[in-house]
Amino acid sequence: MNRKKNVIVLLCDQLQKRVTDPDHICIMENLSRLREDSVSFAQAHAANAICSPSRASLMTGKLPHNHGMVDCAHTVPAFRADYDSSLDTLSRRLKAADYRTAYYGKWHVERTYDLGQYGFDEYETEMDLPVFHLTPVSKVVIRTEGYRDKTICGTFSEDQKSTEEHYIYSKAMDFMKKAGAEGQPFCTFISTYAPHDPYAVPEEIYKKYHDIPIELPQSFGEDMGDKPSIYRRLQSVWKDLSREECKEILRCYYSYCTLVDLQIGRLVEFLKRERLYDDTLIVFMADHGDLMGAHGLFCKGVPAFEETYSIPLIMKLPGQEKAGFVCSAYANTYDLAPTILELLDCEPLQNPIDGTSLVSYLEGEDPKDSMCFAEFEGQRYAYTQRIVWSRGWKYVFNTFDYDELYDLNRDPYETENLAALSEYKGKKKEMAALMWEWILKTGDDTLTDAQYVMLRFAPQGPNTQKSKASFAVFNKPF
Repeated sequence: MNRKKNVIVLLCDQLQKRVTDPDHICIMENLSRLREDSVSFAQAHAANAICSPSRASLMTGKLPHNHGMVDCAHTVPAFRADYDSSLDTLSRRLKAADYRTAYYGKWHVERTYDLGQYGFDEYETEMDLPVFHLTPVSKVVIRTEGYRDKTICGTFSEDQKSTEEHYIYSKAMDFMKKAGAEGQPFCTFISTYAPHDPYAVPEEIYKKYHDIPIELPQSFGEDMGDKPSIYRRLQSVWKDLSREECKEILRCYYSYCTLVDLQIGRLVEFLKRERLYDDTLIVFMADHGDLMGAHGLFCKGVPAFEETYSIPLIMKLPGQEKAGFVCSAYANTYDLAPTILELLDCEPLQNPIDGTSLVSYLEGEDPKDSMCFAEFEGQRYAYTQRIVWSRGWKYVFNTFDYDELYDLNRDPYETENLAALSEYKGKKKEMAALMWEWILKTGDDTLTDAQYVMLRFAPQGPNTQKSKASFAVFNKPF
């Protein structure tokens, strides 16, 4: 009887896909070597632009409106984002399949931080990690009247061994060594805070970029006159930064990514030394991206640009099967649980899900008709959005302003919003129809039932609704 294959999920927080591209100046040499042994997904997207909703989608295979964690767990009261703990999860399925399971690093899926109820044997999350005392060398600080100062990036004098990233990778390797020695298949999540802001990095890594010219993104100087007004308003947060300070933010961000890359190198070396590499599925991904200066913005939030939604997704299959293959099918966070479970020959999630396994695309299915969908429930200010991608086109339904339509094949940096142009009216309606298909299919009844006359501003409506209530005036049918 063949031994079950191990699985490691390397989850980064706020990692922009473009910095992982082989031709990018960001130094990620170990990831590049891992990619050579792996399948890469060219069109992977996050289910949501912020942490908790996307992470919960990874675990459950569901969109945020179906798992309930529609905002970050630490930012709103429970009634504003209520995770459904009864849902089956990837970790519960693996535990049921006799995997020894562990989670190290940022959790941020739900509020209890009791990972045992989700099938984890061992865990150490942000609630349990030790304090890492760091000595600042330099900082870039955002100052806004009436708000507390925000350190956006900086360097410190301690080396990489003094970082949380080094610590959690070390803990994970200790766990895997023990499980491997006992002959038990393991599932290990290693979830780094890096490269989430503040982009604080060891000076020894930062120095690697001293002689590398840093260029601002192609869309950096765009005035966004054809974009939603809140996007332009958000530019004011960063208006006092000089171009050199913006470049410094990028330099620190790239250094933070390199810190993660160094841990990946340590991990791969360990797996090969322990003769675990060939028997292990390694999934490298991010929960979402970071704007990193695109359109004059940093971090993430309501601007629905690719820098935020496009994520790196690399899968090193056991035995390095299909090494070097680039899959062009659309993929999303909620597709990962069913994909991993199928690759490991485990039972699927035990309740209906919104995602689908990507294995058929690895086996040759034509990806031309694939598409994906994301939703944003707006954070504390309630900027509700729905986003759909298909055949190189992207449509953003903004409930708070005018919509967005981009031809990503021709305009990958989203500098020209086509939504208001008459010649693209048909394409906008076509993409809106695809959006409604997803909304109907996933039971997003709040939107399908938004039939009140003041809510009718999508390019076309859903053509159906769940509610059967009749329209009435003072309880009198009319």
